[in-house]
Formats: sequence, C-alpha cells, structure tokens
Amino acid sequence: MVSNTHQFQFACKLSSLQPNQPQTFEIEDRFVIVVLLNDQVFCIEDLCTHDGGTFGDNKLEGSCIVCPRHGAKFDVRTGAAMCMPATEATLSHMVKVEGDDVLVQLRDN
Repeated sequence: MVSNTHQFQFACKLSSLQPNQPQTFEIEDRFVIVVLLNDQVFCIEDLCTHDGGTFGDNKLEGSCIVCPRHGAKFDVRTGAAMCMPATEATLSHMVKVEGDDVLVQLRDN
C-alpha cells in the first residue's frame, strides 16, 4: 500500500505568522498557505480547484481564503470549497507546532 502523506517538513517560524494573515510557503516543490487563526495554525494547498490558479494576495474573510480571480472561497481550517464557482475542496495538510517551528505534513489527495 502506498502512503498518500509525506513526512513533516519545516514551513516557517510560528513567531513569523501574524494572526489572520495567510502566508505562502514552498515545501517539497509545492506551494501552501499557512495561517494563524484563533491561536491555531492551519495549512492548505495554494490551489484554487476552480481554475488551478493560486490564491494570489491571500485575502482572508473570516476563516475563508478568497481566490482573487473569480471569488471562490475555501475554509483554511479544512480546505472545503465554500461558494461557487469552486465545488471541490483544496487539500488541507496536517500541522504541528514544536516550539517556534511550524511543521507541515503534505497530503497527495
């Protein structure tokens, strides 16, 4: 059986995250969004499932990141698509914090 997850990888320092301000990081040649929201850290793929683009300026509305091209919204806590034109979730990745290090375990699907 082939695993669809990777090892935990360093993403950023917790102290570098500002509350409610998503940031983009590259891990294993993939771009992800990391956000500190209500004292918890979340990570989703930087990929709008509507058209395959990135989230650009990482605008956050509540717990949702907004795609700048067509207004699709995704919950940063789960990756769920919250409004049209997106109908499929983007990947949500496991996060753990060790001291000041934010570690992310990427999923493939």
